[in-house]
Amino acid sequence: MNTIKVNSPFDGSLIQELPLHNEQQVENKLARAHALFQDRSRWMEAHERITILEKTKEIMQTRVEELAKIATSEGGKPYQDSKVEVLRAINGVQLAIEHIGQLKGEQIPMGTTAASVNRWAFTMIEPIGVVLSVSAFNHPLNLAVHQIIPAFAVGAPVIIKPATLTPLSAIELVKIMKEAGLPDDWAEVVLCNRQNAEKMVKDKRVNYLSFIGSAEVGWSLRSKLAPGTRCALEHGGSAPVIVEADADLSQTIPALAKGGFYHAGQVCVSVQRVYVHESIVDKFSSQLVDKADAMIVGDPMNPKTEVGPLIQTYEVDRVEQWVNEAIAEGAKVMCGGNRISNTCYQPTILLNPKVESKVSQHEVFGPVVCIYSYSDLQDAIDRSNSLPLAFQSSIFTSNLDVALDAVNQMNASAVMVNDHTAFRVDWMPFGGRDTSGIGTGGIPYSMHEMTREKLMVIKSNVL
Repeated sequence: MNTIKVNSPFDGSLIQELPLHNEQQVENKLARAHALFQDRSRWMEAHERITILEKTKEIMQTRVEELAKIATSEGGKPYQDSKVEVLRAINGVQLAIEHIGQLKGEQIPMGTTAASVNRWAFTMIEPIGVVLSVSAFNHPLNLAVHQIIPAFAVGAPVIIKPATLTPLSAIELVKIMKEAGLPDDWAEVVLCNRQNAEKMVKDKRVNYLSFIGSAEVGWSLRSKLAPGTRCALEHGGSAPVIVEADADLSQTIPALAKGGFYHAGQVCVSVQRVYVHESIVDKFSSQLVDKADAMIVGDPMNPKTEVGPLIQTYEVDRVEQWVNEAIAEGAKVMCGGNRISNTCYQPTILLNPKVESKVSQHEVFGPVVCIYSYSDLQDAIDRSNSLPLAFQSSIFTSNLDVALDAVNQMNASAVMVNDHTAFRVDWMPFGGRDTSGIGTGGIPYSMHEMTREKLMVIKSNVL
């Protein structure tokens, strides 16, 4: 039997060994989900789904510590941040409950032409069909909530393939849902190899693909979807930040330290490229270095740890290589620049890396923040827009006109004013544009994407 080993990213210790589903088992799960959707007598009423989700939320609330420790152990995000993730996940379930009652159609006006008289027309909202969710490692519980709960909330059967490095949180979520009364086949976890995952993606019985992961994989999978299958792809960014000379550094520095080094930079909207006005760049850099140097790095299970390990040792090797290349190409190391162990890398700040350096061109996905000085705001905006990546960005300034101008010009799906790029609440729209993705996440937005409209037209001679 083929298995996967779930290991601690921090010390490599074995957490659990799980069997991989073979081709026939994967086929059986997909066939059952498809049969469920085809049989309308088995569809669940909205009040039944609400009851199950309310019970799911109640159970999760009694297991916050357990869920936080599972997420921390398998994903390496520090315990204090994983606990916040669990609370976010619980709130995500509540958001879905609240939005179910807002799924509604509308009346379409008739009688405005001679051909449309004596008719009533209404749209109705229906679930889109079988949802296949392919997830990432960095938020193992909250991503599972965002990819499972909206589907079930609208009445769509969902199959999730979690990252093989971090499957335990998704498995636990589905277990809790079944404990809450979820019937079989409505939400199922598939652990399989890439070949079997790709077969599911290409299958015409899948109506919607929710993918969170690398752009290379996401766009490749999109090209293989069956005709008519819709999708949402959430990839990474290279989050640009502009810091004007009038920015309040007492608020800016803590925000950017958190946004840059949270989860060791393994966040799709992690602060990476910071453009600082030349008149304050020395002061800014010094203060950010002080924050980075003071961060506690190490065992994610330690409640005091602020920066944990990278997900795998080869990622530490990659980040180290990219930083060394940037240094060789002229970047100045303000702090960090070294691995602490095989699994942890120091919070690192680089000053003025070359535009051609990998840390300037690509998503680092590690605890590295790059600072670039500028003299002209338009130049900073142009440089922030220079990459094909476009996700969340931000500007720090006390001038409202400057802020609004930057919001207008910056190529991003969201621009934060006086906050870091990693800010998110789960009821707001969230997703990349350009190579950073397609479609919109956020609980209510995902629910909308996982539905489709049906028009009913009634002809009556008595109207």
